[in-house]
Amino acid sequence: MTPSKKRILITGANGLLGQSLLHANQGRFALCATGRGAVRSDLKGATYHVLDTTQPEDYVDVFKAFQPDVVIHAAAMTQVDDCETQPEQCQKLNVEATAYCIAACEAVNAHLIFISTDFIFDGKEGPYGEAALPSPLSVYGQSKAEAEAFVMKAQCPWTIARTVLVIGYVPGLSRSNIILWARDALSRGERIKVVDDQVRSPTWSMDLAEGCLQIAKHGAQGIYHLSGPDTMTILDLVQKVAAHGGYDASLIDRVNSATLAQPAKRPPITGFDITKAQKDFGFAPHTFQEVLDVIPYI
Repeated sequence: MTPSKKRILITGANGLLGQSLLHANQGRFALCATGRGAVRSDLKGATYHVLDTTQPEDYVDVFKAFQPDVVIHAAAMTQVDDCETQPEQCQKLNVEATAYCIAACEAVNAHLIFISTDFIFDGKEGPYGEAALPSPLSVYGQSKAEAEAFVMKAQCPWTIARTVLVIGYVPGLSRSNIILWARDALSRGERIKVVDDQVRSPTWSMDLAEGCLQIAKHGAQGIYHLSGPDTMTILDLVQKVAAHGGYDASLIDRVNSATLAQPAKRPPITGFDITKAQKDFGFAPHTFQEVLDVIPYI
């Protein structure tokens, strides 16, 4: 008898990571995509259920219908400045919703894979390994650190998958990311301000999705850092985007973070050491140049 496929439920399936998980799966797992409203794109063979992560009863209903073995909790409020100006909403979507998800996973002993962020760190000592201690600078970072603390106490198998500056494209994408933003502005001859004092390891959404699926496949537990292999300033990143697209790099104005007067503080230097994920389940993310080659011009 052929063993049945692991059943994976995805929260936030209408977002970039959620959509990338559907594309990356390729029939390996039985997937249930969930979101707050109607499905917005090709499900790639997955089923779909409406699930509001802030409503505990929604988890009960959907878990009963799908019976997941693994839950990838990708739903979150991730716009950093919005979190800063709407802290109650951030707490509701990032902390309270995670507590409800944990309770639902505990009830059926599902493996919870929680998606977290480099913004739990203060950016003074990057790149970071998994053992680094959180010291968030923003409401968003604090909410993710609080949610992580709940996950670590969960009475079910759990994994925290932290990532950095997710980039990519899937059809029907509801929100932009830095590559698409830079291409769009530069292609129209717009001047753009780009910081030179923030360092990141940009992560292709398809690599992050594959890392999550490998965690699910291997039942890997604990904390894992999943990011791209290249660490660079945001300015370097945008200059590479300009060079790849043949855009006028003189349109890029170098600035420092303080001049932007953004509501939320950003950690200056993050980036991740991904050695643990490479060793434990063969995580092999693409280089930034390779990612530029595969993200379509739209």
